[in-house]
Amino acid sequence: MGRLRIKMLALWWRMSVPYRLRSMGVTVSNGAVFYGMPIVSLWPGSKIHICERAVLCSDSRFTALGVNHPVVLRTLGPGAEISIGSDTGISGGTVCAATSVRIGNECMFGANVTIADTDFHAIAPENRRFNKNGADIASTPVVIGDNVFLGTGVIVLKGVTVGDNSVVGSGSLVVKNIPGNCIAAGNPARMIREIAAPRPSGSGA
Repeated sequence: MGRLRIKMLALWWRMSVPYRLRSMGVTVSNGAVFYGMPIVSLWPGSKIHICERAVLCSDSRFTALGVNHPVVLRTLGPGAEISIGSDTGISGGTVCAATSVRIGNECMFGANVTIADTDFHAIAPENRRFNKNGADIASTPVVIGDNVFLGTGVIVLKGVTVGDNSVVGSGSLVVKNIPGNCIAAGNPARMIREIAAPRPSGSGA
């Protein structure tokens, strides 16, 4: 695909995707950038917010590792909420919220990250296959802090908070809270070491 055609395609997405998402009821702030159309399911009475200058990449031509599928944003019930902070980048990720998934500002998600605040199915075996009303399905909010880096293929499950500035290694399964200012990895993910917190803006050497 020629460079000119790529540039024209990117411009088309920049103009058309926010309009289409807003027509579906998604709140899209000015300056949000889209490479390809994400897959969005917005349950009646739920909310999806995409803040300023967030970048959602759903096309493998626009990210080094490529993506397995377009970005998926899906609310699963009334009152559910997904919030994606300013200057956050997501490539081919999946975010599902039955309650709440809040992603901070300036986060970087490697290709194909998955975040879900629900088990999707009941744990009790009786009628698990046909449980559709959600009464017995556990769901607990997920919070991703500011400036968090999730490596490619990371999975974050219900009830988890990842603290500001932390890095989670590629392929990790996050089932418990990760503190801020650390590197974590593994299955399940555990803190490996601390990293220096960023200096406040304007501080001296």
